[in-house]
Amino acid sequence: MFDMMEYHKMLRENKITLIYSGPLWAEGIGGVAGTVKKRLEFDKLPLEASQEVFSVFVEQMNNMLMYSQETEQFTAPDELHSEAPKGTFIMGTQGKGYFIQTGNVMKTEAVNRVKTRIDHLNTLDKDEVNNYYWEQSLLDNHDPESKGAGLGLIEIARRISSKIEYTFRQYDEHHTFFTMYVLIGGQE
Repeated sequence: MFDMMEYHKMLRENKITLIYSGPLWAEGIGGVAGTVKKRLEFDKLPLEASQEVFSVFVEQMNNMLMYSQETEQFTAPDELHSEAPKGTFIMGTQGKGYFIQTGNVMKTEAVNRVKTRIDHLNTLDKDEVNNYYWEQSLLDNHDPESKGAGLGLIEIARRISSKIEYTFRQYDEHHTFFTMYVLIGGQE
């Protein structure tokens, strides 16, 4: 049996305020988004800081929704069989800022591309990240692996107060578990 008191203590000690692990779908993300908004209201975060945290939350959830390779099968109420990508989301406080950590299974063949993009973003200062964002937003996205405009990681880098931390761990023969950790606010 899982020791809930130890789990609660671990969450409190690590200042984790929200954790979710499971299937992701657009409608379900809306519910988690509402919880994030309420948490930020309870914390009386200034509007600009709240928008930064929420924007990073949205980008990270969209990345998991679009790129997670692990899925959960389910039967919808209308008896249709469907599947949803799976991922893990953790939000908490660190000093005067918030951290968001996400994890999901991705294709191993995409690891070098993602690593290269993050490493490049981590070399840029805030002004350079903003300029890079505007440059990339004007380009047509020719990346066949991208399911969006390819701006998600850049948008995250624009809003965080630290470098993007990440890990890749082999999951199976063709998949890797990707974890990303960012801090919003609390540093200057």
